[in-house]
Amino acid sequence: MGLSRDLEMAARLVAARPERFGGIWLKGVEDEDGVWDLLPHDKRRKLPCRIDEERLVGGLDVGATLAAGRPVHRPGLLSETIGSCLMVSGAERLETGTAGRIAAALDSGGPALILLDRGQGDEPGAPTTLTERVAFHFLGGSGDERPEHDGDVMNDDEAIEAIATSSVMLGIASARADLFAFRAARAHAEARGLDGIDPAALTFAARTVLAPRATRLPEESAPPPPEPDAAEQPQQDRGKLEDVVLEAVRTALPADLLAALIGASTSGRRQSPQGAGARNHSPLRGRTIGARRGRPGGGARLAILDTLRAAAPWQRLRGRTDRIRLGPDDLRVRRHESRSASLTIIAVDASGSAAAQRLAEAKGAAETLLQQSYVRRAEVAVIAVRGASATLLLPPTRSLTRAKRLLSELPGGGGTPLAAGIESARELAEAAASRGRTPSVVLLTDGRANIALDGSPGRETAMADATRAARRLAATGTASLVIDIGARARPEAADLARGMNGRYLHMPLADGASVGRAAGVLVA
Repeated sequence: MGLSRDLEMAARLVAARPERFGGIWLKGVEDEDGVWDLLPHDKRRKLPCRIDEERLVGGLDVGATLAAGRPVHRPGLLSETIGSCLMVSGAERLETGTAGRIAAALDSGGPALILLDRGQGDEPGAPTTLTERVAFHFLGGSGDERPEHDGDVMNDDEAIEAIATSSVMLGIASARADLFAFRAARAHAEARGLDGIDPAALTFAARTVLAPRATRLPEESAPPPPEPDAAEQPQQDRGKLEDVVLEAVRTALPADLLAALIGASTSGRRQSPQGAGARNHSPLRGRTIGARRGRPGGGARLAILDTLRAAAPWQRLRGRTDRIRLGPDDLRVRRHESRSASLTIIAVDASGSAAAQRLAEAKGAAETLLQQSYVRRAEVAVIAVRGASATLLLPPTRSLTRAKRLLSELPGGGGTPLAAGIESARELAEAAASRGRTPSVVLLTDGRANIALDGSPGRETAMADATRAARRLAATGTASLVIDIGARARPEAADLARGMNGRYLHMPLADGASVGRAAGVLVA
């Protein structure tokens, strides 16, 4: 299957003006070679899968420096490719530091990026620091092309106002998106020989720039239509332009808005792979992430190349001989980074008539997390909150088979001892943290507690106990998420999330897979 017309146009616009558009993010697009072929041969380079910092941003040429006796610098790939397109294969695996250096190069007029993202479904994708800086997003289900609108060209002010108003309705907070959309619309029109922006150009920008960034449906916040009045005709005309944009967005919105909503609540954070634990720096174990000044010993190993790089500029001052002269300040040792195992604790309100549904969601979420985290040292535990206490149904495990067996027949019904459930989750989280794991807590509830911590009935006392338990959990620093699965969003569940210093998400029609995806964004 060939490339869509939208993608072909976006590739041509980026190749012609890389500094204006920043690039393209491709997720779930099969014909990656087709995009590569659209770029001029003299304006395309590939970023190697493994590239060190010196090759990326430039640095000291050790061999030339030692030969010349003075610092000799060489350019990095980012400076070599200014004005070209840099294809980044496996963009979802880019490290935060590497992504930050590439983002800084983009801000300084560096190369445009073609981000090839092979993340599946709602798995974390390319770093936000990069996707925010590229104009065009093609996320598999987005960019659906429909017949173009006919209409006269409009002036720039009209187009800018229509784009800005539509962005607000779509929940798009980034000013870059508005600027990219305007540039895309103008370039699309110019490519067709027009002097101004027409509806076809506006809908192209809406499909490729705005729709993939939307975090809510436009119907949720659209203003009421103006009263029919001749004096209001200019406002009505602007409203028609906004309708053109919003109609194009509605036809191109990604199928799963849940992922967009979760992404909006975590903007500014680089989401790590689901199930990944906290990063731990060590001189001994893990992958090498660079070097620091220090002496080898006690398990710390000498970083030979970095030591030579530090010593090279000083050789002339130290007296040139046939040997390299090292000083104590030249010594560098390797830095390593590893990830701790993570534990996701799912505490599920198994009380009342909805117990069977909630338990099914918890079971599906546990299985989803284990399937996604099979090779990432992740564990899952499930706590049932029902009756007069909380029960650990599934002890921490990495075994999907064991989870399915223990969760196959779960009890439900009775009262709602939320305080006991939160306390049990806190104790389990503290025990996990003491063993070097990174815990997170997901609470599925409608927030209506009616059993106090001591097991006595009473809604007022039960809610006060639950609030205190939530604050004790927050004091541990454990990441948390409250999923309100009631038919309507309730203030009690939102208050618990605030008490836990966690996130709140209303999901009345949740299923196991969606709960699992929501839980997967907690560990950073």
